[in-house]
Amino acid sequence: MATKYIFVTGGVTSSLGKGIICSSLGRLLAARGLRVTIQKLDPYINVDPGTMNPYEHGEVYVTDDGAETDLDLGHYERFLNIKTSQTNNVTTGRIYYDVIMKERRGAYLGKTVQVIPHITDEIKSHVLKLGESNDYDVVITEIGGTVGDIESLPYIEAMRQLRYEVGRKNTLSIHLTLVPYLAAAGELKTKPTQHSVKTLSESGLSPDILVCRSEYQLDDSIRAKIAQFCNVEVQDVIASLDAETIYEVPLLMQNEGLDSRVIEKLDLPAKNADLKQWSEFVDKIKRPSKQVYIALVGKYVEHHDAYKSIVEALIHGGAMNDAGVNIKWVQSDYITDSNVASKLEGVSGILVAPGFGGRGIEGKLTAVKHARLNNIPFFGICLGMQCAVIEFARNVASMEAANSTEFDEQTPYPVIDLMPDQRDIEDKGGTMRLGKYACELKEDTKAREAYGADMIDERHRHRFELNNELREKLLESGLIVSGVNPERDLVEIVEIDNHPWFVGVQFHPELRSTVYDPHPLFSAFIEASLNKASDLFTSETKVEQAV
Repeated sequence: MATKYIFVTGGVTSSLGKGIICSSLGRLLAARGLRVTIQKLDPYINVDPGTMNPYEHGEVYVTDDGAETDLDLGHYERFLNIKTSQTNNVTTGRIYYDVIMKERRGAYLGKTVQVIPHITDEIKSHVLKLGESNDYDVVITEIGGTVGDIESLPYIEAMRQLRYEVGRKNTLSIHLTLVPYLAAAGELKTKPTQHSVKTLSESGLSPDILVCRSEYQLDDSIRAKIAQFCNVEVQDVIASLDAETIYEVPLLMQNEGLDSRVIEKLDLPAKNADLKQWSEFVDKIKRPSKQVYIALVGKYVEHHDAYKSIVEALIHGGAMNDAGVNIKWVQSDYITDSNVASKLEGVSGILVAPGFGGRGIEGKLTAVKHARLNNIPFFGICLGMQCAVIEFARNVASMEAANSTEFDEQTPYPVIDLMPDQRDIEDKGGTMRLGKYACELKEDTKAREAYGADMIDERHRHRFELNNELREKLLESGLIVSGVNPERDLVEIVEIDNHPWFVGVQFHPELRSTVYDPHPLFSAFIEASLNKASDLFTSETKVEQAV
């Protein structure tokens, strides 16, 4: 069977949820026994999002092969339970960079290099690369931005060309648009969708299916009107309503018949979808038997997308424990010794998040100390782990003014230091320690217990590490190194003893958590937090009874 290509575009406004729709469709097709992958074409000129501000772009999602990619790849992996790579995310910057490098090498034999055909050919080559691998029955390509944007035009043109080159029967165009409700008129308005489809069609790409985001149900008359003015069949107008959780969207899309229409139009051989495990997972999220409150301490908490994978991994860990996870977002800049108890009041677990730069570090250190002294389950990720080491060095190992050289190059105790192979690097993009590395776990530790294995591998994104020159002094003071990279003897995981659950990891475990395979560290952290909550409840009950 020839590989089928599905192109997903968006109109009217951004943030309609193309990534979730792509992921949901991918999940439905995979549940029907098809081999599916998804890629994201981003129209910005950055070569990758690695140097972009979290406030502007959200988190940077890192793949096994070390690619710094768009956060939508996290949705793809979590929904499809697959591994993505550099080939799954391409930016305009990367496209133009590759074309210019080819021109410099003389690859175009002296021809004038133009958007058409050279840029569009490069775009098409990235789309076809996944299909030509013979690993997939269906390749879903999400085009970032909205139709009508200047930046998106080369991508739309490339998709138009591909429809003819690989055959109309092997391609499908899905357009995601908005059907807003005007309270003053008391009705849904289809005109934005009509204009969006018109703009897309003017570029030569006509949608086969419309997915319409709306706050209200689309009745038969609305669907018929959209179908009539947008040249699609009524059954190809799919409603996408707001859901209680993003994990419910595949079930809603199945009820709307999205996958059935795709199967029919592409003439795909497919069995009935098996979503039993997925439905059970959604039910656990919507109707948990207990609740847990977790503080997420970070520098970018005003923009939740900066910690998107962490939030989803917490949800996965909660579902494994039949618990609803309630996140208390805590800005580290404003935590002090005098207010830390009130800032972290009511939580039974504290997660100190990743980040870069010195802003908010002292607040993170104070949160770590509060968790350590009050026996509150603690989970430190990347910079969060480094903060745990600094706090331990200062307050347990008697290393006064210990710090990371990222924040204080003159610190007398540089317990966290720049990795040796990073010291002569000047370029910022794509030069950190990135991607999958092995980690050997120590017996009789929380990490070993959680993973249930001696050797694991995890994804990294950092320049600084625990300084091995001060490692022995930290160990003598009671710090436990429970995970080490065997090739370079780099510390990957630290713990402390005589504490319910205190674990810091240099890597990013949130990037490996999926619906069908929740990450063991997040599951263990939530379990410990539930135990803490239970202990607090029991203690308070005893006090009330005594009174």
